[in-house]
Formats: sequence, structure tokens, C-alpha cells
Amino acid sequence: MRRIITLTNIALILFSCANDDNYVPVVSNLDTELRMRLVDISEGKGLLYYTLPNSDDYAKIPQDPQNPITDAKITLGKLLLHETALGRNPKIEEMKGTYSCASCHQASAGFSSGLRQGIGECGIGFGFNGNERTIDPNVPLESVDIQPLRSPTILNVAYQDVMLWNGQFGGTGTNEGTEANWEQIQENFLGFQGIEVQALKGQGVHRLLVDDEFVNTFGYKTMFDAAFGDIEENKRYSTLNAALAIAAYERTLLANQSPWQEWLKGKTNAMSDAEKRGALAFFGNGKCYECHTGPALNDTGFYAFGMGDFDNTGKAIILDDLGFDNVKKGRGGFTKIEEDNYKFKTPTLYNLIDNGFYGHGGTFTSVKDVVTYKNNGIPQSTEVPFENLATQFGTIDLTDQEIDDITVFIENGLRDPNLRRYVPETINSGFCFPNNDEQSKSDLGCD
Repeated sequence: MRRIITLTNIALILFSCANDDNYVPVVSNLDTELRMRLVDISEGKGLLYYTLPNSDDYAKIPQDPQNPITDAKITLGKLLLHETALGRNPKIEEMKGTYSCASCHQASAGFSSGLRQGIGECGIGFGFNGNERTIDPNVPLESVDIQPLRSPTILNVAYQDVMLWNGQFGGTGTNEGTEANWEQIQENFLGFQGIEVQALKGQGVHRLLVDDEFVNTFGYKTMFDAAFGDIEENKRYSTLNAALAIAAYERTLLANQSPWQEWLKGKTNAMSDAEKRGALAFFGNGKCYECHTGPALNDTGFYAFGMGDFDNTGKAIILDDLGFDNVKKGRGGFTKIEEDNYKFKTPTLYNLIDNGFYGHGGTFTSVKDVVTYKNNGIPQSTEVPFENLATQFGTIDLTDQEIDDITVFIENGLRDPNLRRYVPETINSGFCFPNNDEQSKSDLGCD
């Protein structure tokens, strides 16, 4: 008797070979088609290629060889990132102990800022997810710690070896060969990847301070001892080791409970049909996967999509006008290579909806608007040379339905609803967090 091989048979064979441990029966044509698509574009690697590990499965989480992840580092780093007592080096004394790393990277905003422009020192208030934080009107503007680009998320950063939109932080991998541009980034010469460099450099830039006084005053000595007991005691309580602990913790911040991740693990009902159609368009006609790939849906490349900057809307504050030209040039502002101008790092797409601002300049407030913009291919910025624009810009020709479906996939399918699991209940100082100014304490219910 002649054997008949159906589309479903093929999909089952491919999926079984690619992901034996997580195999489940196919229950709909959408599931079948999507699985086949993923196998095809991943060169046969299958669903595991897109699957994020559990946050406690350290062996599967990318990490810096010089900074292996340990429980002790994570426990310490989790507190340090949220610790407002770490804000000990302010320009204005009254602001001491009122801000933290999490002021611009809070879980409720997808580990980004709930604002278009993140504010550290001299910010007041919090609102719902950081969205009502404003500059204290009683301080001189030059004292404000305000960011020249939208604060990038620290979610899924384990899958990046360089940090910042231009990728300038990181002394290995992607940044090999850029050493001539590290004059202002001496931390890169330590040989760490970008997450570690960001956590180290950021303490100075954002006016945070770890020293013996901090460690002893706020009860962190024992935790540093547990995490870095192999380091000489006179070098143990340092900004470097604080950075290594924060970076280890950040590497475990994975959106592995999103519907998309649940679907990849075999829970076919985790996504709606609209989300599955969106995934098909995302990994198909939309060409999104050409940049947004792997477990974190990002790559190591830099691309120009002509998005606007902080200075072309009148809704932002630029404190360094002279240096902002380099900021606008993205990767090229760092590498000084003309073909890198106006190109920015591919971001992860998980929990985008929690932030509310999109693009390096935060010039979009709707995920659908971003998808439509990339589909139409009309640059917001007139400074970007045509030859530098990404090949996918304006060439994908999506239908209105595909745009709607991709939007639903990004907004819902890629949103982990339980990021609160990564946030401490309290911090050692007992201060309010992620901010500790009077208005924030009222907003956060700390009074």
C-alpha cells in the first residue's frame, strides 16, 4: 500500500527531531505551519533555538567566563540594583539615598524606564511604572542625571555581549578591533563583556558608590563575603565586585514565562490564533527574524531605520549639545566608521508594551506604529544616508492584517506577565525603592 506523507507528518518529524525532550502533538494547522517555519529559518535547530532557559539553570545562561553566575552573586546583585542607599555620590547632597539603578530599570516598565527619557538623581515621583517621574523643579538642570537616549531594558541582556544602543560597553566579542575608541571607556580594557562593563561604568556615571562604609552601614558585608570570599578582603567591597554581582543577577532576568516561550515548550494554547498568525508573519513576510532571532529575539548587529532622536520633537532635554551629534550617530558615533552612522543595536522585543516608548529616541508610543513605520519605509530623520538604511526598511510589503497580527504577537505573545518575581520584597537599608524621594515614597506606598 502506498504511504501518504501529509504536511502534519512532516511537521511532526521535524519538530520531534529538533526538540525531542519537549515534543507534544500538533493540534492545529497554525501550530504546524509555525513549527515548520521555525525549523526552516533556524537551519534545522528547531524550537530550542528560540527557547529561553529557566533563570536558575545557570549552565544554559550565557555568561562572562570571568564572572561565572553563582547564587551568592545573584542574591547580592538583586538587592544592589534596587538599593536606593547606593545613591551615595550625588551632585546635590539632599538627593543622597533617593535613587538606584532601578530608577531607570524597574520591572513594572519591563526593566526599562516608564518614561521616554529616564531620570536618576534629581528625579521625583514614580506614578504607576515610573511614568510620572519628573525633574525636581528646585534643582539646577545641569545637576540632573537624565539620559540622552531611551533607557534600554536589562531584560534578556544575557544574550548581548555589548551594551548601550551603540554597543560601546564591552571589551570582547563584538567590540574586538574597536580598542582605539576606548579612551573614555577604560573599563573595556578589563576584558569583560558588556553587561559587566555597563554595571561597572554605570555606577560612576549614575552617581552610585560602593565602599566599606556602605557595606558596613547597610548590612552588605556578609553578602559580599559570600559572593567574593576568594578576593582579598581589602579589595572585596568594591565597585568592581558590586558590578559583577549586578551583572550576574541581570543575566538571570529572562522573559521565560511569556506566552511565546510557553508555546515553544509545548503549551499550544498559550497563544491565541491571532498571536500565532503574528508569529508566522514575524518569522515570514515581515522579515523581523532577520534581526530579531534566537532566544532573546535579537542579534549582535546594528541597523539604521531612520528613527527620530530626542532633539527633533521638543519633548526632551539634551544637556550635552556638543556630544549629542555622536549620540545620534549610534554605532558610528562610537566606531567613527561612516557606514556605521545612525545604526543602533537590535533590542530584545519582550515586554515592550510595559514601557510605552519605542525607538532609540522614544519617538513612537505604539508598537503598531513601529511595525507600520518599518513597513512604509519613510524615515523620521532626514540625517540618515539612504545607503545606511536597513535593507528591510520599506521592503516588506505587509498587509494590514499582518501588521495587526504582528502587533498582537509582540504586545501579548512576547509579554512575560510575572517580572515581579525578580524583584526583592525589601532591601537591606529598609529604604523605599526603586526611588526614595518623598513623592516616590507616597506613590509607592512606602510611608
